[in-house]
Amino acid sequence: MPIIDLSENSFERIVTAHDLVIIDYWAPWCGPCRSFAPVFEKIAEAFPEILFAKVNTEEQQGIATKLNIRTVPTIMILREQIVVFNQPGALAESAFREVVRKAKELDMDDVRKQIERH
Repeated sequence: MPIIDLSENSFERIVTAHDLVIIDYWAPWCGPCRSFAPVFEKIAEAFPEILFAKVNTEEQQGIATKLNIRTVPTIMILREQIVVFNQPGALAESAFREVVRKAKELDMDDVRKQIERH
């Protein structure tokens, strides 16, 4: 599945239509964002069953504000519309691959129970 660009108009519709979404929040002026982009693309190719998306925080400031994105790059993973990973800063390829694997393996019934307890 190709990496898609999310906008304020498409964000909610796309996120709710997919069980697992990995989002790279970035900005064109951000050097670490440009360095991380090939890693994001490589991992997206390795996991074609997952929706990988990007949000240009300069163009989509409403999304960045709503989700409190203050640092770019920030990587966010949503499973069944629940944020299960949210980390500012670029990840090394091996670390990113491992985070994606773990997100795929999560028992979402257990995650929901943990959320209810808190």
